[in-house]
Amino acid sequence: MLRRDFLKSSGALGAGGLTAAGGLGLSAAGLRGAPGPSQHGPAAAADSLEAEVVVVGGGMSGVCAALAAARNGAATVLVQDRPVLGGNSSSEVRMHIRGADVGGRPEARETGILEELRLENHVRNPQRSAAVWDLILWEKVRYQPGLTLLLNTVMSGCRREKDLIRTVDCYQLTTQRTFTIAGKIFIDCTGDGTLGYLAGNPFRVGQEAASEFGESLAPEKAKPYTMGSSLLFQARDMGRPVPFVPPGWAYRFPTDKDLARGHGGLEYGYWWIEWGGMLDTIRDDDRIREELLKILLGVWDHLKNHGDHGAENWALDWFGFLPARRESRRLMGKYVLRQEDLTSGRIFPDEVAYGGWPLDHHREQGFDYKENDFFFSRPLDRLYSIPLASLCSSEVKNLLLGGRAISATHVALSSTRVMATCAVMGQGAGTAAAYCAAKNLVPLAMSAGDTEAVKQIILKQDGYLIGTPNRDPADLAPRAQIAAGSGLPGCEARKVVDGVARSAVNDSHRWSSASLDPQDAWLELDFGGTTRLSELHLTFDTGLTRSMTLSHEDSFNATMVGGPQPETVSDYRVEAFASGGWNTVESVTGNYLRKRVHSFDSLRCRKIRIAVSATHGVPEARVFEVRCYA
Repeated sequence: MLRRDFLKSSGALGAGGLTAAGGLGLSAAGLRGAPGPSQHGPAAAADSLEAEVVVVGGGMSGVCAALAAARNGAATVLVQDRPVLGGNSSSEVRMHIRGADVGGRPEARETGILEELRLENHVRNPQRSAAVWDLILWEKVRYQPGLTLLLNTVMSGCRREKDLIRTVDCYQLTTQRTFTIAGKIFIDCTGDGTLGYLAGNPFRVGQEAASEFGESLAPEKAKPYTMGSSLLFQARDMGRPVPFVPPGWAYRFPTDKDLARGHGGLEYGYWWIEWGGMLDTIRDDDRIREELLKILLGVWDHLKNHGDHGAENWALDWFGFLPARRESRRLMGKYVLRQEDLTSGRIFPDEVAYGGWPLDHHREQGFDYKENDFFFSRPLDRLYSIPLASLCSSEVKNLLLGGRAISATHVALSSTRVMATCAVMGQGAGTAAAYCAAKNLVPLAMSAGDTEAVKQIILKQDGYLIGTPNRDPADLAPRAQIAAGSGLPGCEARKVVDGVARSAVNDSHRWSSASLDPQDAWLELDFGGTTRLSELHLTFDTGLTRSMTLSHEDSFNATMVGGPQPETVSDYRVEAFASGGWNTVESVTGNYLRKRVHSFDSLRCRKIRIAVSATHGVPEARVFEVRCYA
């Protein structure tokens, strides 16, 4: 199932396989000649863009990759073929973002850019609007300096010279413009591995045999089949009886046995309306959508008209027309992540992300499979790391991979595919891309020292790596004398520079004051002499054990805390000691973010103090990390 010679081979590979060439029905020439403003005039010339980092695909992986690249100084372009960002979390699909915190695993929720986005949504979107989530993602990307966003823009081809991608060709459906985008580093966040596919990167589709990577959960013999796609729906209680007459083409499921799945909860459903794993989930997408619509409306007919499901007053409010894909191509990289890496909680020396979702495999028959074992979900005992080597193309030197198309076996993909894990992989890839662009490196040429530098940047920007603490040589805070007005047992002031910015089972890794009384709730760093500060980084507590995401499922939403998180510091002052006295240099009210960075113009001081006056709920100040930079 390893596909290499994509330019020469053609033809289908069986019911579950992709064609090795033309799998998208696109080529570099297919859209380049699209007409310009005049329907009858000559084809418009392509607009030329240049960037240091080009990200293709605007799901959660692509959004985080593009933001990370731009925030680290790289001129970045993000190409997205849909009118909104967010992929399967967007208003077009409406799946909630899940990840390593499944099952209430302590302190496992993903931080960094994803946490920033989730916190914004929790504060600004109490009504749980899918459109507001779209807006938040668009706003973050659109107004990020150094980042150019192209929505409704399809990548139609790429130009590769030897082992480097030079340009990608794109067509913007709304403006009827063509673009040729040149870049130093490219990141494939398409989900389907489309950029890597067009560039000739080897890829796999389907399930490896158990013997190939020693995977006990893999089939005895290799299969070309994948997990299927899903359509979700939302429904509303109208407060009065509402009839439902299904269209003639919808399926009929008169008994519960015909569904063979639990179907409680009416407002949001159901992930198991899934189909298409025995087809090509890319090429056959239209057929898959039609089948899913027939199933979805048949399920709603069952709820409304066959048995007492409490649905008399309920009506369909929305349902998807864009199938949510779980699996398609997986691009081959420098290293192939496999089952044992996940079950053992392996920590790679080049870790740039982590995961913890169960090994969650769905039968390729999808809804057609009527036995109880239509899926399996094997929880993992611990978190696992994701190496940069699995995000580096095996053959295209300036190509990085993000999201579900990373270099992994089918079994490993069953965990890494979820959106929160894809998001932190995107941040890792974007950070590495910006670093390589600045150093004129390609990812495959990065040394251990380069990888360490990337890891430290990820940590500095609130990412989390299981086996890597903060050891940034530029951080002045660990060298300072640290004091506090008070500290709870196990939560002493020095914890803010112990290198870990979240709690663990055996260590709080944070300072907590005894109370919010002014004499208790202050933290101070003494540098021992006059020091010039340009940045102060503060990391607060946002309750990483709880789930926090936009969900349209009432029962899941009930497990969350809406609005600002109660543990989070709300009001605080930053004070500097110089010339024998204290001066307030920053004052913040109403903070709800976990990571705050304060910048100064040549602030010279001997001491810096954070004085907390309020939180959003808890009776003590909590700070995980303080960093100081000259």
